[in-house]
Amino acid sequence: MFHLIKRDVILQKKQLMIFLPFILFFIFMDVHPVLTFLVASVFIPFNTYAYDEKAETNILLNSLPYTRKEIIASRYLGAVVYMILSIGLTSAAFISFGKLFSMTDIAIGSGLFLLFAACTFPLFYILKPGYITTAVIIGFIILSAMGPPVVIYLAEQFSGITDFIMNLSIPIVYTGSTVLIMLIYLLSWGLSTAIYQRKVF
Repeated sequence: MFHLIKRDVILQKKQLMIFLPFILFFIFMDVHPVLTFLVASVFIPFNTYAYDEKAETNILLNSLPYTRKEIIASRYLGAVVYMILSIGLTSAAFISFGKLFSMTDIAIGSGLFLLFAACTFPLFYILKPGYITTAVIIGFIILSAMGPPVVIYLAEQFSGITDFIMNLSIPIVYTGSTVLIMLIYLLSWGLSTAIYQRKVF
């Protein structure tokens, strides 16, 4: 399964050359660190899916000595590995250019990435090739543009829940959020596995 994760990096050597300038652009434009960490985390996993969609790689993968569970596991575990590496490189870039960011920015950015991945990864096994990347890009733009206003609106409408959360201690909020996000990610993993095992190539 490690070789499947490694394959994604090998196939994207050219795209990885764009990664650092792409992230530096966001940093120099003073884009909020949360969005910068989110974009950095999205870069490799979704480039991999876009490549596989064009090349119909699933036919090749199913001819290799890997089970379908292992193929899906490599996607979900690989996404976490790439997220950690991307956040590390982005943090180094922020520090190198004297730009401020916090651990909260990293936590929110990585949490949003895992939620976005959990919602979109199953689509690559549900939608027909040719439509998936477009749907994901549109979804990402909508999330980036509409996410904050929607959260603010819901916070105002459900003030009771907002007050309850605000009264919780920081460790409880972080722990609860982490558990909830990981649960959603694992449910998405299970859903993708179930769909992929029944899919015909």
